[in-house]
Amino acid sequence: MLDYRCRVSQPQQPAGASGTSYPGQRLGLPREGSGSVAGWGRRLAALVVDWVACELVLTVVLGTRATFSADGAWRLAVPGMFLLEATVFTLLAGGSFGQLALRVAVVRTDNRPLGLLPVLVRSFLILLVIPPLVFNSDQRGLHDFAARTVTLKR
Repeated sequence: MLDYRCRVSQPQQPAGASGTSYPGQRLGLPREGSGSVAGWGRRLAALVVDWVACELVLTVVLGTRATFSADGAWRLAVPGMFLLEATVFTLLAGGSFGQLALRVAVVRTDNRPLGLLPVLVRSFLILLVIPPLVFNSDQRGLHDFAARTVTLKR
């Protein structure tokens, strides 16, 4: 089990005129290093790794028809595989395959274990593209709010 502490219950001082605020400060997370909020570059790279891995697995298992077919049902093969992969890996290991490879962790803000339904909803919202693009100053997208999670560096 990952032991990243998000101290949401301890309010942080708002950033003054000096602009000392950083992503995760309100959650009690460090500015940088392990346990700090993962940046968008690392998170996007993890998503690309996940997507390519899902395509490779489907190509090996089902052949090229799953990844290159224009048929309706086959077009859902890669997103379906991503939904399965991201949900199972996040639930069991605290991050999808790509996130594990790029040292990113998904943890709940209340330090409780991740649950199946919140992780499934989070993975599905990532597939919709827009929810991760709507985020706050802590870089928590709508998918993170729905699951009560934050994405950290390992």
